[in-house]
Amino acid sequence: MSQSQEFDVTLIGDTPAAQELQDRIVSAIEEFGYSSRDVFVMRLAIEEAVVNAIKHGNKRNPAKKVFVRCQVDNEKAWVQIEDEGDGFDLADVPDPTLEENLDKASGRGIKLMESFLTSLEYNDKGNCVTLVKNKE
Repeated sequence: MSQSQEFDVTLIGDTPAAQELQDRIVSAIEEFGYSSRDVFVMRLAIEEAVVNAIKHGNKRNPAKKVFVRCQVDNEKAWVQIEDEGDGFDLADVPDPTLEENLDKASGRGIKLMESFLTSLEYNDKGNCVTLVKNKE
């Protein structure tokens, strides 16, 4: 097995290629012997981040792209997802754990990612997220 797997993928519009990308990353994680929990966490986080990029970042504009960079090795899985949108401010996302937000649909995915990933970071503009999961 190689020391690491690295690849870049560009998704255009809202495409089935997003599912293929998710499967490719998960396959790499599995090849490096990550636990089933780690695999589940990364699948969930990648799906959430890519959907957010397509739906919220690019506003489902079929001409806009999502750029995904991935590196997986024996220690960590690192995935960066960047859209061509205007970005967002994390402080503007309602906290889904607060009583007044329990019935709102937004914010849950980010909270899940924060809870399960080793790190979740956004660039200053808010159009690029980096997901990191250390191997357990």
